[in-house]
Amino acid sequence: MDTSVAHHAMTLALNAAWDYQLLTFPNPAVGAVCIGEYGEVLSIGAHKFAGGPHAEVYALRDAYTLLSGDNTIAHSDDSHAIHDYLRAHHNGLFHSISMAVTLEPCSHSGKTPSCALLVRDLGIKEVFIACMDPNPEAANGRKVLEDSGIKCRFGVMETEGKVLLEPFVQWQKNPFVFFKWAQRLDGTIDKGIISSESSRNHVHTLRDKCDLIVIGGNTVRSDRPTLDARLVEGKAPDVLIYSQSSDFDRTIPLFSIPNRHVFIEPTFERIKEYRLVMIEGGAGMFEASREVCDWHLSYIAPKIGGGSQTLGMVQEDFEVLSAKITDNIILWMKNKQ
Repeated sequence: MDTSVAHHAMTLALNAAWDYQLLTFPNPAVGAVCIGEYGEVLSIGAHKFAGGPHAEVYALRDAYTLLSGDNTIAHSDDSHAIHDYLRAHHNGLFHSISMAVTLEPCSHSGKTPSCALLVRDLGIKEVFIACMDPNPEAANGRKVLEDSGIKCRFGVMETEGKVLLEPFVQWQKNPFVFFKWAQRLDGTIDKGIISSESSRNHVHTLRDKCDLIVIGGNTVRSDRPTLDARLVEGKAPDVLIYSQSSDFDRTIPLFSIPNRHVFIEPTFERIKEYRLVMIEGGAGMFEASREVCDWHLSYIAPKIGGGSQTLGMVQEDFEVLSAKITDNIILWMKNKQ
């Protein structure tokens, strides 16, 4: 297959995976694309949540639906059911189909069946893979595929694939920490709701996955937040209030969440006990947490005016990892090395 087709398909797979970055915790974010005989894109899939179908399974499900006209599993999120149905009904539809996957298809069966075995059994022609699986338990999908005669090409957009995997690799041994803020086009971050409803839902979905939220004491006192995931009916993570003083009004909503631990401490040492950590705040917290943050996430709303505070005199040069335009601009970034 033409290299440009493989790169185009991998770009689509990477973009799909970024839509679910961190939302698959503790699994990695992964994207997959099925490519037709003439280089046409048949389907795009992404792993959406831990325990759910992997990216390859969604892509294969949608490609099967398109090619066969059979809608039986078109809306299924049951990984075992999709695997079983495709094996029983594919009728050789996939023999001229190729795939682009951001991560080596998994070889093991756990909460979900092995993707490598499914790809093998459907008779996919060729698989383009960005990165080898860093998890020894799930690795060796390449061997499964190649032993069955499926051509595998590794290293397609490998650099971009490794960036996508950075959180997953890190939280295997150390906490992965990101700083989140919302701002208007003029840089203001205060006074009222800034980001769109969809962006706020995204934040709450991230909170549902996080172990810990870190917030500054001044923000707690002024905003009186809840810091839960109510918009998506998710859990409320533990909270670390970064403050030199423990004098807080305990009627502030964040203190009233059942089964939550709230720590008030003058250091970030508590972060070491967690795996996925979100820091929220303004200029003071941004400056204070610079040494512990791995990535930054910003929601930029198409608004001007209404606020007066910005991130102040903080100076930072970021590398944009992913940019998505919806009703806001969503930027994943990290400090330039």
